[in-house]
Amino acid sequence: MKEKTRKKYWLLTLLLTLFSTTVPAACSSDDNPTGQPAEGKVAEIVERGILLVGTTGDYRPLTFCEHDGTYWGFGIEVARRIAGELGVSVQFVKTSWPTLTTDVQAEPQTFDMAIGGITITETRKATMLMSEGYLANGKTILCRAAESDRYLSLQDIDKAEVRVMVNPGGLNEKFAREKLTHATIVVNQRNEEIPSCIAAREADVMITEITEAPYYVQADARLAAPLLDTPFTHGEIGVLMKQGQDDLLQAVNSIIRRMKSDGTLRRLQERYGLPEATTLR
Repeated sequence: MKEKTRKKYWLLTLLLTLFSTTVPAACSSDDNPTGQPAEGKVAEIVERGILLVGTTGDYRPLTFCEHDGTYWGFGIEVARRIAGELGVSVQFVKTSWPTLTTDVQAEPQTFDMAIGGITITETRKATMLMSEGYLANGKTILCRAAESDRYLSLQDIDKAEVRVMVNPGGLNEKFAREKLTHATIVVNQRNEEIPSCIAAREADVMITEITEAPYYVQADARLAAPLLDTPFTHGEIGVLMKQGQDDLLQAVNSIIRRMKSDGTLRRLQERYGLPEATTLR
């Protein structure tokens, strides 16, 4: 069997596997038993043999890039599972919160999809594609443990003497500027440095999320997350990709559903110390 024919046959088998539980049966033919086209983004990825995944690498424990270029985290594990299901390897491409939208929509594309702490929003869905959620999330805070009883509401934080540190370009900065109009907003370009800045009294509060805060509380006894169980917002984290990649979106959604049903997501939550509130039912 020629290599191109073998790849086409394998792709059709893959599509059948991915979509058989989520797509109603269609009229089939010998050339295309799934009723799905053997072309599109999934076919391109399979032909390339590599899934290119954009990620910020600055959001423990969902995505982090070590100095040697090694990536780890909950979202990284999800990306590896998606690549494995597609029968390809994975390559991570660095992006950032301020440039995320531009990078996703770039032409030619620099990566096939983006992952790692990306909240599903109507704004993003208006111009891009977003998968079903694989984690629940919500805004919360980090502060010094010795002052954890000082910050029990947004009103406690929204005072001129309170220095609130955020990373630029993402939803944390947007939330802080919309909800904390009296507090002093301090922007730090490196999200991963902010918890240590709070501990060192360079700022008082970090706007973060319930997926991120527990990691830093466990790693540094000087820090606390007093509002972890009562987040200010409620949302879901998903996979972001360019419009026009509906076949890839369908494949990713199918894989996420299987990760929910087979317990993979629950096991990852336990491995990375994520709270019960991050579970999607």
